[in-house]
Amino acid sequence: MQVVKPNDKPDAKKDAINTINQLPDNADMEEIMYRLYVLDKVRKGQAAAERGETLTSEEVKREIDSW
Repeated sequence: MQVVKPNDKPDAKKDAINTINQLPDNADMEEIMYRLYVLDKVRKGQAAAERGETLTSEEVKREIDSW
């Protein structure tokens, strides 16, 4: 799956079509939806990281320990 950097600000529709086109012809709707979901989450995560909205490894460990 091609991952697009947030700075490129590509068209979401084009990214979705590109992602779907990379799937095998027998991909079912569940697989298509999952791939689009992952694409969206990766793009949002990259954008958040560029805005500096990240956690240190210690912060993540503390958060996990609170579960």
